[in-house]
Amino acid sequence: MLLLSAGNTNDITMARDLVEAAGPFDRLLADRGYDADHLRKLLAERNIEAVIPTTTSRRRPIPYDVVAYRQRNKVERLWARIKDFRRVATRYDKLAANFLAGVIIAAIVTFWIK
Repeated sequence: MLLLSAGNTNDITMARDLVEAAGPFDRLLADRGYDADHLRKLLAERNIEAVIPTTTSRRRPIPYDVVAYRQRNKVERLWARIKDFRRVATRYDKLAANFLAGVIIAAIVTFWIK
């Protein structure tokens, strides 16, 4: 599932929409940028395990599955490959629909070459 947001917004602003659009799943792997109480509450209400390391600003760290968190590396490598496409990395397209189409094509090509 890909949802496009403005380039100058924080990632967590799209978290609720992504969770709702993704359908049923058991575990959410995310980086520290997604460590927010409202997201953790949403995930707990849906019986979804939050595998999110806590930010350094939290007084008490929230434990998470470190072994499962390592799987997030696969997603990070995919985005690194997609950003190898110059059109995606520099966001040449002014229209969001055209940019999203370029990202999808880059993802398909990346998957196909693999």
